[in-house]
Amino acid sequence: MRTSTILCALLAAPYVLAVAPDVSTALQQILNQAHQGPLYTYPTSLTQGIIPKLIHSHNDYWRDVPFYSAISVGAVSVEADVWLYNGTLHIGHEQGALTDARTFASLYINPILDTLQRQNPTNSSFLTAPTHNGVFDTNGAQTLYLFVDVKTPGDITWPYVVKALEPLQSGGWLSTVNSSNQFTLGAVTVIGTGNTPLNQVQPVTPRYYFYDAPIPTLNSTFSNITSLVSPIASTDFEANFGPVLTTSLNDTQLALLRAQVATAHAKGIMLRYWDQPGWPISTRNGIWRQLKSEGVDLINVDDLIGGAGFSDESNYW
Repeated sequence: MRTSTILCALLAAPYVLAVAPDVSTALQQILNQAHQGPLYTYPTSLTQGIIPKLIHSHNDYWRDVPFYSAISVGAVSVEADVWLYNGTLHIGHEQGALTDARTFASLYINPILDTLQRQNPTNSSFLTAPTHNGVFDTNGAQTLYLFVDVKTPGDITWPYVVKALEPLQSGGWLSTVNSSNQFTLGAVTVIGTGNTPLNQVQPVTPRYYFYDAPIPTLNSTFSNITSLVSPIASTDFEANFGPVLTTSLNDTQLALLRAQVATAHAKGIMLRYWDQPGWPISTRNGIWRQLKSEGVDLINVDDLIGGAGFSDESNYW
């Protein structure tokens, strides 16, 4: 597949190597020139040195460079809002933000494919068998969670999403459930959310896409949902817990969180809460820390740099 324009631009940027302040001038010169030759580069180095982190790039399409910004800090989960118009899935938070150029294919399917092909070269004389590594060079077994938030009517839109996934499926990159209800982890795990119709996911086998079940009703209305249908369940943090007045949940809120974590984990389902407090920063960081310590699997972040622990304000959580 032709290398994406965005990725070319990223790769063309000057390489900056951080070193200790007391490195000698001679060693600094060697380090500065190292990447001009073949000794210190290798075919799968696109995500070299990036440690995967269990954070979800919420509304990922708002990033300066969707998908690439997320994996650059190690986020293992991204989210694309899709709107179906004239047979094309457009990307945006609302109708006024849609353009012809920003599509599910151009911002997600094609870049993900390009990254996977870079991480799995086929033209090496050293390969004894094809590889199916994920997007992260430091951990090829880590799946990328691709949440597809359907904004237009789900019964009409979801078949177009499934069709759009075909390049990933035909390459064998997607997590699947077969007709014997056996789950196979792939480089990418697709989860439909928003208006995704459960009746176009749950009964389908074999299947290479999943459903974002609602956390609050996993023990009632959606009690029949298993991890084979919904590997991850989500809900609106504020609607679920109410306002947070300090830097942590109160006793009532904490009891609810623990009950929901226990219910989901008993089913083998991971959890994600969205619409968490974003400000004050002390509240945001405190809630991130508490959710993680209480067993929430994916931390939903709007601030990628802060969520990855790279900003001064995050205090590394």
